[in-house]
Amino acid sequence: MIIQFLVCFAANISFAVLFSAPKRQLIFCGLTGSVGWLVYLLCKDCGLGLAGCNLVATLTLTLISRIIAALQKHPVTVYLVAGIFPLVPGAGIYYMSYYFIMNETDQCAKWGMDTLKIAGSIVLGIIFGFALPQKLFNKLHSVKLPSVKNVFRGR
Repeated sequence: MIIQFLVCFAANISFAVLFSAPKRQLIFCGLTGSVGWLVYLLCKDCGLGLAGCNLVATLTLTLISRIIAALQKHPVTVYLVAGIFPLVPGAGIYYMSYYFIMNETDQCAKWGMDTLKIAGSIVLGIIFGFALPQKLFNKLHSVKLPSVKNVFRGR
């Protein structure tokens, strides 16, 4: 699980670089996505279904993104777009398309329904995460955090 966390961290940072996230926010982008993936894995180990795992992970990811955005005074999308990357059902879309082209209707329908459930649960997780009032997160603007440079220098 630690290896998956670290690989996910690196992948999220790479994805954030691709989408031109501010350089000082790359660590936070990697952290949000990695925590979301860790929550997904923990839910999966608890026996929750794919849609449920994605719902809980996306909700957690959205809340963490909103907290970090308030603390760092940046838009939420900087962290949310990079962090949602590991949860997007890319393989499901690929296999659904593949079986559609190969004219295997049963497999296409199976993969399509699974992909639709996952995508819907991701949407619901984001909606539920943004349902909380912004007032709760505005209070975090006054919190002083050490800069990333000082953290790595040991100050």
